[in-house]
Amino acid sequence: MQMATHSWYGLRTKSRFEKAAAASLAYKGYQYYLPTYRSRRRWSDRMTEVQAPLFPGYVFCRFDVSQRLPILVIPGIVSVVGIGREPASIPDEEIAAIETVLRSGLNAESWPYLPEGQRVRVDKGSLNGIEGIVVKSKKGAWRMVVSVTLLQRSLSVEIDREWISAVR
Repeated sequence: MQMATHSWYGLRTKSRFEKAAAASLAYKGYQYYLPTYRSRRRWSDRMTEVQAPLFPGYVFCRFDVSQRLPILVIPGIVSVVGIGREPASIPDEEIAAIETVLRSGLNAESWPYLPEGQRVRVDKGSLNGIEGIVVKSKKGAWRMVVSVTLLQRSLSVEIDREWISAVR
């Protein structure tokens, strides 16, 4: 298992290779994170519930970025996400926010990335302390969007309007 002193990095995977890449990372002893959510899928003859990757095409991993070749040779991994040719780390707080949202048991789902919007902090409930962007859904419910800036991917979770306060 890699030490927690290494930063988190986003790994781009081939389409539908997230679980295989995560299994290979685990086999090689790396600390990885593949956030998933329950999604209902319709087949021609039935509806079924599946665990789908929250960020299709990505897996998170802690590793020494100067020793990335063993990561890049794993089948299904395409690249380390970065800016230009330089890998860029993902803040621990963004990974922790995703973990907290998914552990809360609230209905979370993948959401389009929002670069602008009102930043809020949850002050009550199981998401206390998490920051995100507040949006109103098509159904009129309040949702908070938590983002991984580097990947430009987000997830949303329904919240009670009374739980949040604006971040200045």
